[in-house]
Amino acid sequence: MSFRITAGAEGYQAYRRTQIETAPPEQLILMLYDGAIRFGRSARRAIEVGDRQKAHHDLTRAQDVISELIGSLDMAAGGEIAANLHELYRYLYQRLVQANVGKKVEPIDEVIHLVSELREGWYEGVVQGKGQPARDERAGG
Repeated sequence: MSFRITAGAEGYQAYRRTQIETAPPEQLILMLYDGAIRFGRSARRAIEVGDRQKAHHDLTRAQDVISELIGSLDMAAGGEIAANLHELYRYLYQRLVQANVGKKVEPIDEVIHLVSELREGWYEGVVQGKGQPARDERAGG
């Protein structure tokens, strides 16, 4: 019985690895945003129920995701936008550290909110629109 669970888990991990390795760059950023949100929510739930170990694990995973976002920035080509994102990502990272040290949900809530807004903007502006302005159906766009 445990073999099937392990085999299934390994299959899922292989599938996720392939998904990540073959995804276009704009999709990878979306996946990172999703991961930060998912780990943040999980850490928040863990803090609420008093599971400090799980909270620590999930917060460090969220920090790893933010570190990946920092590393994904092309500072030379990205100019002011990349510099602003770099500062924002550093701030998010610091807030996650504060949440982890104090096991507080307020910094997590802030990170989830900001990353959700970044994700929405990235999806609408880059993934969905491929860099083109999003069409507004209400305006007949």
